[in-house]
Amino acid sequence: MISINNLTVSFGSWELFSRINFHITESDKIGLVGKNGAGKSTLMKILCGEMNPTSGSVDKPQHVTIGYLPQIMEHHRGRSVIEETMTAFAQSNAAEREVAEITRELESRTDYESDAYARLIERLNELNDHLAVFHSEPPKVQAERTLLGLGFLSSELDRPTETFSQGWNMRIELAKILLQHPDLLLLDEPTNHLDIESIEWLESYLKDYSGAVMLVSHDRKFLDTVTHRTVELMLGSIYDYKVPYTQYTQLRAERIAQQTAAYENQQRMIEKTEEFIRAFRYKPTKSNQVQSRIKALEKLERIEIDETDNATLTVKFPPAPRSGDVVYKCSDLTVGYPQKVVFRHADIEIKRGEKVAFVGRNGEGKTTMMRVIVGELDPISGESRPGHNVDCGYFAQNQEDVLDKSQTVFSTLDRIAVGDIRTKLRDILAQFLFRGEDIDKRVSVLSGGERARLGMAKLMLQSHNLLALDEPTNHMDIKSKDILKQALKAYDGTLLIVSHDRDFLDGLVDKVYEFRDGHVREFLGGVSDFLAKRRLESLQELERSRDDSRDRVTSGAIAPRGCNGRDPSQTGGVRASGRAEEATTVPDAPAPVSYEEMKARSKEEKKKRNRVSFLEKEIEKLEARMKEIEAVLSSPKEGDDIMELTRDYLECKRELDAKTEEWGELLD
Repeated sequence: MISINNLTVSFGSWELFSRINFHITESDKIGLVGKNGAGKSTLMKILCGEMNPTSGSVDKPQHVTIGYLPQIMEHHRGRSVIEETMTAFAQSNAAEREVAEITRELESRTDYESDAYARLIERLNELNDHLAVFHSEPPKVQAERTLLGLGFLSSELDRPTETFSQGWNMRIELAKILLQHPDLLLLDEPTNHLDIESIEWLESYLKDYSGAVMLVSHDRKFLDTVTHRTVELMLGSIYDYKVPYTQYTQLRAERIAQQTAAYENQQRMIEKTEEFIRAFRYKPTKSNQVQSRIKALEKLERIEIDETDNATLTVKFPPAPRSGDVVYKCSDLTVGYPQKVVFRHADIEIKRGEKVAFVGRNGEGKTTMMRVIVGELDPISGESRPGHNVDCGYFAQNQEDVLDKSQTVFSTLDRIAVGDIRTKLRDILAQFLFRGEDIDKRVSVLSGGERARLGMAKLMLQSHNLLALDEPTNHMDIKSKDILKQALKAYDGTLLIVSHDRDFLDGLVDKVYEFRDGHVREFLGGVSDFLAKRRLESLQELERSRDDSRDRVTSGAIAPRGCNGRDPSQTGGVRASGRAEEATTVPDAPAPVSYEEMKARSKEEKKKRNRVSFLEKEIEKLEARMKEIEAVLSSPKEGDDIMELTRDYLECKRELDAKTEEWGELLD
């Protein structure tokens, strides 16, 4: 369908691609992988015609259509969600008009045997085939079903697009592309702003999609589910594997290992041959053998090991100045906006040196709590106070909004650096893989992963004793995630992190706060302990229980004042309008309740919390007892009463099931 021939892309003396070749067929499902900055987004732009290569060509039949979802995009304003989505059918509307015109022309013609008449018939058949796909059901029905699959509510479809955050507008653009049914879908990190339900819907859609798909994603499961071919970009070259991502990583490791072994064997053979030639070159009795081996070496096809990109992050956060024992504490905290209370009666205490995760479904207030902690938002009620000598470094989720696109990589740091640190800017940027000409790139041309790295580099310009990181691994490749995790584990300050990435959090944090149903609960221990208690397989499972009544605060209605009187738009943190989980419609503020009613509710909630705490302890005891019995039953010793142990085990299980059911009902 599409052929890429000897494609070269150069920026000055630096080559991004060097004479790469590959082919995309009609039904390919391709995962495009490579390190941040390897050229994945550039290749997609070339395929869809937004960018021209330095040399080489992309051969595409004229009738082939391409739909492209970029990583960063401009959003349309002035229409409702459904109206903007319906613009996807502009092409089919034009096709309908052309069908009508051709039909009228055919009715008036009598040259049935002419080539012109045959071309009209052929064109009419093409248009009817195209419309058959679009009109399998009414366009509005298709649009509504797609929007609902991507997470919108029916009540939101008539709202203006500008009242939604960037993340939700990305979903509108994705819906428009899917509804156009292009022959090739190019999707650049489509899951970054999707919750688990929407990701699963998109997985199912793409898996059954009749056309070709090429996508960039750092979500292994998504790649394994959707794709059956993996194309790797590395150091200007391309490597094509006819398998999904996980199998690709195995085959790649095997290929490099086999190449290395073959190369080493050949080098040993060459060394022995050259040694023989040196030893017997001047002996007449060995001259024939020497000449034979010289010719054999000249004809030998030398084995080469594919060049690999071993450049990695070397992140090491500066030593943290000492803060007070309590870094942050809030009591009976109620937080939200004029249109909506996000959560109530939260009690949070973070001590020096702790590494804490905020987890929960989208819209439950994780970023809102971050904004309270860093001083961008006042609580509605309750007490919120930072500890003594706390210096907070804040990494915002929406780096594309926080960073100044007109600046270069170097000037981004140079503008805020002071003192001796200015002499170390190039070293700091090198640690984050910005080397040579990279430091002169404009922020506007950086990939999402490169912007994330640049935002992280800004945090290293000062020694903070509290790091507040909101989804720091968005856009980061898998290797970069692992290196950042090790750096954060070695960090000697206090860490707050919002993330849905269980692999990233596992072994990193020692305390978890869950934001759920308008309340905040504390779990001591790591993320694995939290998941075990919540009976969840992954953090993303939290979103499965999301109820359809979730509300979102509109980005246009948010204008909170920071604790210190600053305008949040003038800070380096997340602006409310850039946050998908808070950019939603909201109901009217709840009606006021009497003091007696509030007191009764508080008493009931306290009673409920105590019962939940009691049940969790009992469940842990029962599970421990059952494990002990299982250990004995697996290798019984003389004198063990098997029947009694079995009865004890079954009784524990019945009691465990009853308490677990009651525990689940109390949490609903």
